[in-house]
Amino acid sequence: MLKYFLQDYLMMLFLAIVVIASGSDIAVDISHGASTTHLLQEATILLIALLILCWLVVDNFLKRSQIRRINRELEAVKTMPAPESETVLAARHQLRQAITEQFNDWQLTSSEKDVGQMLLKGYSLKEIAALRGTAEKTIRQQASSTYHKAGVPGRHAFSAWFIEDLL
Repeated sequence: MLKYFLQDYLMMLFLAIVVIASGSDIAVDISHGASTTHLLQEATILLIALLILCWLVVDNFLKRSQIRRINRELEAVKTMPAPESETVLAARHQLRQAITEQFNDWQLTSSEKDVGQMLLKGYSLKEIAALRGTAEKTIRQQASSTYHKAGVPGRHAFSAWFIEDLL
């Protein structure tokens, strides 16, 4: 997960350096009597860098909060009592096995299989990206590739492919 946030941390570090350097430069320019136009240009750069830095900090906090929430939900699902009915347990096992076999028949990569399973469980692309520690764009591409290999137009058809005949 650290890899997922590494780009954000590097960008925040870079922007913090820009803010500090711009602030120092403005202070030096003021002491040397720089023109108002020059000071306004420097202040604009400082303000833009500071705003982007603040946005990244807040976005990073929100991403971490979302990941914690999703992980709590995942843990809650894992600790739910399993159905005791032998019929339900057997059906779940057979469905899991059928999904695995179909994923193999479609020649999905291991990443596509993981994404496919999470899609079938109802996770959004954003949630899958957070859980897998990858960019949402990557998950979107893997989902599209999965749909293409399955020969279905999208997420709903993908899910329906597995459950339509069960209902």
